[in-house]
Formats: sequence, structure tokens, C-alpha cells
Amino acid sequence: MKESKNIQVTQGDTTQYSLDGINSLVNDLNNKNKLIREKAQHSLISIGEPVTGNLVKALSDPRDRVRWEIVKILDEIHVDWTKHADEETINILIGDLNNKDGRVRVRARNALVSIGGKSVFALTEALKSKEQWTRWEAAKALSEIGDSEAMEALLNALHDEVFEIRWLAGEGLIAIGRRTIVPLLKQLIKNPDSLWLQEGAHRILHGLIRDNNKEILKPVLNALEGEEIALEVPFIAETALKALV
Repeated sequence: MKESKNIQVTQGDTTQYSLDGINSLVNDLNNKNKLIREKAQHSLISIGEPVTGNLVKALSDPRDRVRWEIVKILDEIHVDWTKHADEETINILIGDLNNKDGRVRVRARNALVSIGGKSVFALTEALKSKEQWTRWEAAKALSEIGDSEAMEALLNALHDEVFEIRWLAGEGLIAIGRRTIVPLLKQLIKNPDSLWLQEGAHRILHGLIRDNNKEILKPVLNALEGEEIALEVPFIAETALKALV
């Protein structure tokens, strides 16, 4: 069959989508004319799942507007596009976490959350960035993903110099639940002089205390509220840890 730049070519009972046609629509997403951009959006949304892989690949496009529009389109298609996401896609989205446009940052973060576990390593590395927005967005994404690998990264984020990032990490750890308790106690034992960690640990443990663990965790909370935190907390946390494991 002769190559066509049309969006769809019917052959028998099979509808095929021309790569040139799809690429043309993707390019139109960067057009200065709003009507042309909207027409391309509607066309790609109407094609739906068959172009999902192409759209995910185009998330690595160097043009900000194209990436912005594609994330919106993927939201509209309502299919599981995350299986098409690769390392390049994830790294591009990580780069957008520091974009000056807050809408771009939010959509990049939401896309990374949708990708889930495959994006955790890159998000963990992003928490080491010198850029505050990158760390904030990464902490937010990890708190929403909430798997075991994300938990370790969020525990490390409790040491971040920025209060808002430490707060987000704490929110994520509370959301993850009781799995957080043992590694958090280990952190308190390992880092007896970290005021930021102690502050976060108090809020997290307070949020996770329940009737079935109250007798074990209450002494740790009391020690975190005391005057000799660096001396008392490691010993009491170790006692609680032994009782839990």
C-alpha cells in the first residue's frame, strides 16, 4: 500500500493510522493558531488508543507546548498509556518539574504519578536536586505513588532544608500507613541529632498511632516532646522497634 499522509487509511476491514499523519497532528499542537491546535487535539483524542504509544513517545518532544498538550490529550483518552512510558519519557517529565509554568509542573507530576513504580527511581534522584521546585514536585509525586521504594525516598526527604518539602514527605508517609513505622524508628536511632527528622517523626507517629500500637509508640512520642531528645529518643525508639519486630 502506498504511504499516505492522511490520518487514517482503510484497507478491507482494518483502519490503519499513518505515522506521517500522526506526526503532522503532533506538530500542529505547537501551532500559534489556537484553532489549529484544538483541531489537532480533537483528532488525536478521537483516534484514541491506537495512537497512545505515539503520543507517549512524543512526550520527549523538546517543545514545551507539545508536551503540555500531549499530557492533556492522554488524560482525555482514558486508557492505560503508562505501559508505553520509557526512561526517556520519564526523564523529560522530571525535567518539567522545574518548569516556570506551574501548570506544566502539575501535569508532569500527575503523569509521573500515573506511571507509578517505574518513575520512583527518577523521582528519588530528583529529590537530590538543587532546584527547590523539582524537590517539591518530586516529594508530592512520591507521596501520591506511595509504594515501598517511594517510602525510603520520603524518609530521606524528612531531612530536606525546606519545610514544605519535609511536610509533603510526612503527609506521604502518613498516607502509606503503618509500614512507615519501623523504618522511621530506625531513622530516629541512626540520626539522634536531626531536629528536622524529630519534628517530622513526631507528626508522622502521631498520625499513625492506633489502639493496637499505642503502648509501644506513646513513649517515643513523649520522648520527642521532652527536653533530652537526642539522648532519650534513640534508646526509646530501639525499645519500640524490638517490640514491633
